[in-house]
Amino acid sequence: MKIIDYIKGGLVLKLNKVLFLITTIVLLLLVACNNDDFKDNKQTSEEALENLNKSGMPIVNEEVTLDIFAGKAPANSDNWNDIMIWDHYSDMTNINVNWELVPHTSLGEKRNLALASGTLPDVFYGAGLTNLDLLKYGEQGIFIPLNDLIDNYAPNLKTILDDNPDIRKAITFPDGNIYSLPNIRSPQFLSMLVGARPWINQEWLNELGMDIPESTEEFYQYLKKVKEEDPNGNGKADEIPYGGNVIDPLIGWLKGSFGLGNQGKHLFDMDPNEDKLRFIPVADEYKEMLEYVHKLYSENLIEQNIFSIDYNQYLSNASEELYGSTVFYDPEEVFGIGESYEGALALVGPDGEQAYVDVDHPVYTMGNLSITSENENPEATIRWLDYFYGDEGAKLFYMGVEGETYKENSDGSVEYLEKITNSAEGLTFEQELSKYLIWIGTAAPGIVKQEYFRGSETTEASIKAAEKLEPYIPEEIWPKFTYLKEENDTLSALGTDIEKYVSEMRDKFITGDVPLTEWDNYVETIENMGLEEYMSIQESAYERYQSN
Repeated sequence: MKIIDYIKGGLVLKLNKVLFLITTIVLLLLVACNNDDFKDNKQTSEEALENLNKSGMPIVNEEVTLDIFAGKAPANSDNWNDIMIWDHYSDMTNINVNWELVPHTSLGEKRNLALASGTLPDVFYGAGLTNLDLLKYGEQGIFIPLNDLIDNYAPNLKTILDDNPDIRKAITFPDGNIYSLPNIRSPQFLSMLVGARPWINQEWLNELGMDIPESTEEFYQYLKKVKEEDPNGNGKADEIPYGGNVIDPLIGWLKGSFGLGNQGKHLFDMDPNEDKLRFIPVADEYKEMLEYVHKLYSENLIEQNIFSIDYNQYLSNASEELYGSTVFYDPEEVFGIGESYEGALALVGPDGEQAYVDVDHPVYTMGNLSITSENENPEATIRWLDYFYGDEGAKLFYMGVEGETYKENSDGSVEYLEKITNSAEGLTFEQELSKYLIWIGTAAPGIVKQEYFRGSETTEASIKAAEKLEPYIPEEIWPKFTYLKEENDTLSALGTDIEKYVSEMRDKFITGDVPLTEWDNYVETIENMGLEEYMSIQESAYERYQSN
């Protein structure tokens, strides 16, 4: 037995040596291959840089082609491979794009398949990437860091980031890297940052002999008069004091009147009494606001089906001039009755608070463009995109080509040609414009500027209404924070549950389905759901944001 064991041991030893030798040879071959690949990649990169012009047009001397995976909004053309804006820009830059368009309805599924397949495009454009996606695939090396590329090859975006450090902080991840180019709404484009805004029916105010409400109490008195009297004079008592298709815009208007939301659109803000974050939905001031809104609802001063009304029914009611007030976009543009409405004010609350906090940060969306590790021309790609963060690029993206889609007036202003605004084929403005441009429905990487954007936010009434609110907008509006993977995992479970419960209970408190005498139980439930851990994550994210 001992001799057999000895022989077996010798055989095992020899086999191990052979395996070791084979493994060593394989590793050496792999290293050699990798070194060759590295040399090829380095050579390719040098060739790409030699082909690149660091400024001016064209971006490259010899044509290059980018494969881009892009999300397509319903209002967009089905073929970006042959559309005016990209054809024109290709001629300017010498960069051709092979667009793979994916409808928004299947965007998430196809994007995830593309990321998992190992066969990557050069770029993901408007693909709905979440912050978690960006961090996850950035750390894996699938998305390349853009910091140095921005500093060296994106002068327009770099200027924006240098002039607005809060924008740079907003797009920087916990590991210090920037993995995606954002859609930025110009900090000077106040009307766009405000979005939907409050309106009061000025004709009804005149009929009732009232001035525009300046406080929550005066607003309440106005709504009561609309309900009790007959300001539209039709004898039908069909007036609706406050109307909307959801309750959220009204809450957004009123939060600042109750000392809430001092950093913008978040469930948390900075506690005015302590140097820490405050979870708004458990604050005493939040309860006071709900009591006020419940009073409006219980007295039928708010549209009673506001939690379920069909969007088209809301538009129909508004176009029939049934609303004494609402929060939405320019009534003339969307309802066809602009002359009836006047922009409302930031209301003074019961404790003297007056602010308008329902305002967006300039970084509207983050995951608009990421460059993958497969891209052999990242410098040219970043230059290709940087154009749209400048004045000329913004004009091209939103107005098109002079003489083809727009004209420039003697005062320097621009306007679409009649063939766009008055389609010979009877198409709507959006349908006609989609033949040439792709911005409708697309939050694209680049900057949205008031001079060139032609949505309802640029009408005279909208700009005037936003200017009324400007003195009461907080100095600092926080963006959406970025989180570590573990934090994201926690927020996906615990955070989602808390936020859903808060939303459900808010509506029940307003309608009276749950009385506000249950407030303490509501707060206790949220605390038991893990509020302390939720806020700890937000505190950490805030501290990172501050130190970026």
